[in-house]
Amino acid sequence: MITPTPLSAQPDSWQIELARAISDPKALIETLGLPPSLLEAAIASAQVFPLRVTHHYLDLIEPGDPGDPLLRQVLPLADEKTDVPGFTSDPVGDREAALGHGLLQKYHGRALVVTTGACAIHCRYCFRRAFPYTEDAATRHWEQLPQRLALMPQISEVILSGGDPLTLSDHRLARLLGQLAGIPHLKRLRIHSRIPSVLPSRITEALIDMLRHSRLATSLVLHCNHARELSPALLDAASRLRQAGITLLNQSVLLKGVNDSVDTLRDLSEQLYEHGILPYYLHALDPVAGAAHFALPDQRAVALHRELRNRLPGYLVPRLVREHAGELCKTPL
Repeated sequence: MITPTPLSAQPDSWQIELARAISDPKALIETLGLPPSLLEAAIASAQVFPLRVTHHYLDLIEPGDPGDPLLRQVLPLADEKTDVPGFTSDPVGDREAALGHGLLQKYHGRALVVTTGACAIHCRYCFRRAFPYTEDAATRHWEQLPQRLALMPQISEVILSGGDPLTLSDHRLARLLGQLAGIPHLKRLRIHSRIPSVLPSRITEALIDMLRHSRLATSLVLHCNHARELSPALLDAASRLRQAGITLLNQSVLLKGVNDSVDTLRDLSEQLYEHGILPYYLHALDPVAGAAHFALPDQRAVALHRELRNRLPGYLVPRLVREHAGELCKTPL
């Protein structure tokens, strides 16, 4: 991941909050009252994949608890420096699927735009933690991107990903959305974002208005792994988005020590649905180098999902899937 671009002369409040994100392991450990023994490993691992966490997300973490499920998602650990066979820098074949100009295509009728390399937080299990954003992100190809998509009439849906597309300023995002809406064969827009759970102040009325007035049928796919990430600020943002006609979905990653229990997964699904967010995918961990300590055996994942089906109505059960490089769809487990 890369750090967001410098702020403009008159930044919005969410941009100021984004710029204040913690990137120093010592500051994180001291702020949360964590054992000093964690510092050396955190510094070493952050040199490979930098630490980044917003103050909003920091406030959701239980101080003094090294095993807190939210902390585990952002704290660099010594485990990240252990080489594990099968865990690679490009676990889902992004580079093979790259078409240039920030575009990826893996599945029929859909194209993914790598909008930016910037994120509000750096999830330690991120499957794109080694993606070459400086070479291939849409922010470097503003003019070529719509031209390329206009020549792809088989594409009816565009997915904005990254990094996080909602780290783009309103000006840049509006420009991109306007370019996409001007391509006649595009029908749907999907935005994948961690922002609502880690920087909900970004969900401004200006942003909602922009999405509301798009010609494209718009969905926002949140990324929440634990019910404690559903803060009052996120739920308020979700309510305003729903009122604007935006479809809300959620995808999670199944992570050891974070959400690998039936009760945790059940609570997340129930609270999501209570607030108008439909559980969508539960992803098996992508085998990215540095994240093997989050992995669960497939047998355990399938057993958890089976028990979740036993406890919830079908519409509350996210689909358990894995993405394999080169496959034409995600593989159910």
